[in-house]
Amino acid sequence: MKRTILNGVAGFAALTLVLTACSGGSSDGGSGATGGSGDSAAAGEPITITLAGWSLDTTPEFQVLADAFHEANPDITVELKEYDATEYDTQMIADLAAGTAPDMYVQKNLKNFFTYQDGDQLLDVSDVAEGLSDDVNGVDAYEVDGKTYAIPYRQDAWYLYYDKDLFDAVGVAYPDGTWTWDDYAAAAEELTTALAATGSSAKGTYQHSWQSTVQGFANAQSDGDLLSGDWEYMVPFYDRVIALQDAGAQADYGSITTNSLTYQSQFGTQQAAMMPMGSWYVATLLAQQKSGDANTFSWGFAPIPQVDSSTVDNPVTFADPTGIGINPAVDDDVAAAAKSFLAFIGSEDAANALAGIGITPAITNDAVQATYFGLEGVPTDDVSKTAFTTHDVRPENPVDANTAALQNILSDAHSAIMSGSVTPEQGIQQAMDRAKSEVLG
Repeated sequence: MKRTILNGVAGFAALTLVLTACSGGSSDGGSGATGGSGDSAAAGEPITITLAGWSLDTTPEFQVLADAFHEANPDITVELKEYDATEYDTQMIADLAAGTAPDMYVQKNLKNFFTYQDGDQLLDVSDVAEGLSDDVNGVDAYEVDGKTYAIPYRQDAWYLYYDKDLFDAVGVAYPDGTWTWDDYAAAAEELTTALAATGSSAKGTYQHSWQSTVQGFANAQSDGDLLSGDWEYMVPFYDRVIALQDAGAQADYGSITTNSLTYQSQFGTQQAAMMPMGSWYVATLLAQQKSGDANTFSWGFAPIPQVDSSTVDNPVTFADPTGIGINPAVDDDVAAAAKSFLAFIGSEDAANALAGIGITPAITNDAVQATYFGLEGVPTDDVSKTAFTTHDVRPENPVDANTAALQNILSDAHSAIMSGSVTPEQGIQQAMDRAKSEVLG
């Protein structure tokens, strides 16, 4: 998922200056810093450290990690501070500037990691990284000049979710792990027509409004170089989704944005038979089916469709790791407690705790897989297991000074194309022109 913070190079430069100017404390967590939890404690005394999170009612992973860590470390309590999911980075930047940010904060994706790190807003946690198992995925994504600035606890991938009951109702075969995007598009149209014939208003698929749902796949599956500013390879991906939208096989972009549709409600209340979405949705759907916020129905997830059959044996998908870093404006004792927490989130114990609620952790060894598929409600068919265990996950955001500015340009292009203001060719060409004039010189 990508969130817009600032537009263009000017915004990016201003953001960098703000972060650098407000970096408050020393990069090694010196005791003269300000803006952490303020809960100092002598060695061995109880201490509370704070952690940023979002959508706490529907995103249980933060509390699960906090509780599991506290159980193993009863002298340290992790207190959650909730942020708005869609404005997370904007609010975090404001709190860092004001000196009111929590002791630890999540790197929701890699889009803004460079900005935080370059602005001296992340503590060097190389000592924690050095003690982690080689099984932990995504650590290298947080390395800059040989130092590590965050520890991953999640490594998502994007799947194709599908409603078995809706497929069964009209006799359409489930995704079998070999689908290309053309197969997916054909199935979406077939499902839409067949469901309509039964009186159902459900569409064949649902594509959420994020730019990730098109551009993430284009970058990963076309070996595209986002930083180059040459993005012609995105055009066929947009042509396909515009055709599905025009055919009525998925909700149109205008309806999604105007009516504030959520992907959870669209798939969870069976308004769509399929949906490309990240692996984090497994935990959400399980929780919502249990609470009654989602319908009770049989579902599964399959490998995401591919451009052609050459990659179906090891499907190419995308997702940034999700890591946690430490606010450098904390006292030494808080920094030490926070590092203990980071060491925990990179452990197999934490991975099993996350797998136990349907989250894909940064460690996915055999023991973690057994926990994940032993969870009540998680699909255990061979296709779902293959989607979880076999894929080539490529990062969505390269770590670079230009990433945020280029992604913001592409976000504007996505909105213009999906709303029908421009054709895919026109929108991508305009974005490339902007990238060259505003960012790449």
